[in-house]
Parts: sequence; structure tokens; C-alpha cells
Amino acid sequence: GWQASMKSGSLSYILPCNRLPVQLMSQVRVYTSNGQKKDLGSEDTNRSAREETIHKVETGRQDTTNAGQKQSLLKQPIQVKVKAVLKKREYGPKYTQNNFITGVRAINEFCLKSSDLDQLRKIKRRSPHDDIETFTVYLRSDVEAKSLEVWGSPEALARERKRRKEAEIKYRENLFRNQRLLWEYKQFFGNTKPRSSTAAMFFKGPGKVVMVAICINGLNFFFKLLAWVYTGSASMFSEAIHSLADTCNQALLALGISQSARTPDPSHPYGFTNMRYIASLISGVGIFMMGAGLSWYHGIMGLLHPHPVESLLWAYCILAGSLVSEGATLLVAINEIRRSARAKGLSFYQYVVQSRDPSTNVVLLEDAAAVLSVAVAATCMGLTSLTGNPYYDSVGSLGVGTLLGTVSAFLIYTNTEALLGRSIEPEQLQRLTELLESDPVVRAIHDVKATDMGMSKVRFKAEVDFDGRVVTRSYLEKQDIEQLLQEIQQVKTLEELEAFMLKHGENIIDTLGAEVDRLEKDLKQRNPDVRHVDLEIL
Repeated sequence: GWQASMKSGSLSYILPCNRLPVQLMSQVRVYTSNGQKKDLGSEDTNRSAREETIHKVETGRQDTTNAGQKQSLLKQPIQVKVKAVLKKREYGPKYTQNNFITGVRAINEFCLKSSDLDQLRKIKRRSPHDDIETFTVYLRSDVEAKSLEVWGSPEALARERKRRKEAEIKYRENLFRNQRLLWEYKQFFGNTKPRSSTAAMFFKGPGKVVMVAICINGLNFFFKLLAWVYTGSASMFSEAIHSLADTCNQALLALGISQSARTPDPSHPYGFTNMRYIASLISGVGIFMMGAGLSWYHGIMGLLHPHPVESLLWAYCILAGSLVSEGATLLVAINEIRRSARAKGLSFYQYVVQSRDPSTNVVLLEDAAAVLSVAVAATCMGLTSLTGNPYYDSVGSLGVGTLLGTVSAFLIYTNTEALLGRSIEPEQLQRLTELLESDPVVRAIHDVKATDMGMSKVRFKAEVDFDGRVVTRSYLEKQDIEQLLQEIQQVKTLEELEAFMLKHGENIIDTLGAEVDRLEKDLKQRNPDVRHVDLEIL
């Protein structure tokens, strides 16, 4: 058992007999607040003498035990195992100088010329772009040394960077003025540039549908406005406002189509495709505010303050012409949607509800509402002419406003869903997932997200658990195995082992990157809708 003796100023422990005794003697010293030291061991001489006597007795008892245990310990052999561990390296700022840098960044960040880079070492690396297999990079340390050679000192380089930054700010400030001057020159001398691809968009597909609708609805608005001035009919006023709203909204759609064709820039790396949805959303809000709102207002005012309606003969003639023209535009929109839905493998209803082509959807719904509203207006005007009751005409105006409100609510909902970034169809997502999982290099995929960016453009993202054995085997298949075996046999020290592993480890990482590029290319080729692929290594 344990035996312990504790005295003031000393402490001793006696372990069991089968263990080595360990004694711990400590002397307590107290320091006062004024810096003086008090030695408790010198305060009581008699107490110290008694403690010394007790200590000698205990020491005598333990000597015999220590002698026997020391002899038993000396007979046992001592085995020491030494584990070789590579010393952990601290990576400082100097280590990052071995990083690579592209020529464009070298010129911009270190204020160099392209001729300055010709004298530096060129390294071919795997390109991140689909259209280029390899591209040239430079060692960052070489670029930094060259910049100091060109500018003389870090201070001179910093001054040059500051000067270029100020020049860039000044250029941006004058950019608007330069664009304005360029526009004035074009207006004065005339634009002699050939027709751009943006203008060609309005002669086919959704652009053609929108332009036809603008022309027809503009003519309808003009004739309906004349009929309202002549008859004073509330329903005819609603029809005129309806045609005006359609014309303005379709002009907004044309603007959205032209803006969506702009090429991506650094501020908008994924392009301007969503401009069509933005224009359609604003169009839906315009239909609600301008079309439905004014129609409701005019109908309510007709119910509160009814007035007799003049001859409706001209109104009937204009409504008949409007029915024919709106019906023709509706047929053009229907044929375009059928053709596009057939190309995507979707039904007519799915194509419209999913808002695959927002511009054509707006024309379709506006013209469908226009045809129905013409029928409602003609019916209510007929009842008014037969009965002589102007309330029927006001009810027709309310009916047209309700129809326009329903169309606007549908447009606002579908375009808002598209702008929020909805997921693609589950069947299409399952096909993309199966394509990745069937590849030997992929062990598993997690956190899969596929977002419809609009206009049949999909962004796919997944975290991929790669099989390291397959990646390594893919690297070994491209190596000379006999030469690799000789390199392994020549490894004798830790430094040689480290150099061997660093060399082939970097090459294996490059092989993994090449496998990622291959998977992304396969996804895009087998699924043309997939434009952007982000595969994260898990």
C-alpha cells in the first residue's frame, strides 16, 4: 500500500515494495509584497532536526530494497527502437517563389514588356481552357528578379505601379466622354460597319416573333384609339390600352434580346442571358400596371358614371381586323414554340410553363389574351347595342382587365422562378450523375447541384471522391517502369526519398487535374446544355 508522510516544509512519498521508491523533497519559500524573502526552513531549527532524524530512518529502510531492484534491472536487456521521421518543413514566403505565373499577370503586376519575358525560362503546363491543350507559364522568382533588373529597386517598381493605377483610374473617368464622342462621330459620318449578329437575331427565331408582334400591335393600337375617340366605348378604350401595353412590352422584349447577345466580360463572366428574363419580368409588371390597371379603372368609372355609347359599326370593324392580326401573331408564336419544344424533347405545355424562351412566351400569352379580350369586348359591346344598357360595356372593360391581370401574374411567376436559379429536371440530373459514377476514376459523388441559368444553359457542380489507385495507375501507364524501378533502388537516404516523392507526387497531381478536365469535357459533349462544370475534389 501507499505510505505517505507529510510535514510542513517537506514532502516524501514511499511507493510499494515492488516499485522503485521516488522521493520528492521541496522547500517552500515565501515572498512578501515588499520583495523580502522568507525561508521557512530556517525558522524552526528544532523542527528541522526532527525531520532529519525521520528522514534517516526512512532512508535506511529503503536502501535494502533499492539494492535488490537495481540488480534485477541490470540483468534485463535494454531494447531501444528508433523511428525515422522526416523533419517537418516550415514553408515561408520564399517557397512560394517557385509558383508559376502567366505572361499576362507578369506584364500587368510587375510592369514588364513582352520582350522582357523572352529571356526567362518557359514552362509548358496543362491549360485550364478547352480550346488550348497547353500554355506557357514562368517561375515567379524569375519574374520578380527580372522586374528588379528592369526597374532597379522595389521602390521604383512600386512607383511605376502607382502611376499605372492612377492612369487606369483616369482612363475609366474619361471612358464615358470617349463613348459619347464616338457616338457623335457615328451620327455625323454615318455608321459604315456591316450588320452585326445582334441585328440578325431579329430575322429568325424569337426575335422574328417579337418584331412581327411589335408591328401588328402598333397598328392595332392606332386604329383602336381612333375607334374609341369616335364611339367613346369603355371596352374599346380598354382594347386600345391593351394594344399600347403590348407594343411597349414587346419593344422591351426586343431590347432584352439584343442585350442578351452581348459577349461575357470580366464583370459578367457568365454572360447576359438573363436579360431576356428581366425584360419579360418587367413586361409582366407593365401589363399589370398599365393594361389591367387602366382597364379596371375605366370599367369602374363606367359603372359609377354611365354614359350612352355612339354608333359601334366602326368599332366592330376594327375589332374584326384586330382579331385577324392578333390571331396571325398568335399562330407565329405557337409555331415557334412547337419547333423549339420539339428540339428540346419537351411538350408544348412543359416548354411554356418552364419559360424556356421568355420572349416567345410573352408574345404567346399577350396575343392569346388579346384574342380573348377582343371576343369579350365584342360580346359586351353587342349586348350594349342591343339593350341600350352601357353597364355591359363597363363589365367588358373589367373582364379585359381581369384577363390581363391573370396573364401578368403568370409571367411574373415564371420569370421570377427562372431568375432565382431553379434546378434542372430530375431525369436530366440523374443522367449526369450516372455518367460521372460510371467512370472508373470516380469512387463517389456528393452534393450534386445543377442550375438552369436560362436559355438552355446549365451550370453543373459536384464534389467528387476520386479513386487514388486508378489515378496513380493512369500515371504509371505513361511511365517507363524499368527506369522507375531503378530510381527506387537508388534511394538510400531520407533526402533522396523526399526528392523522389516530391517529383512523382507533383506529376500525379497533374494527372488528377487532367482527369478532371476529361470528365468536364465528357459532360459537355454528351449534354450540350451543360455550359459550365465545377468538379470539386473531395
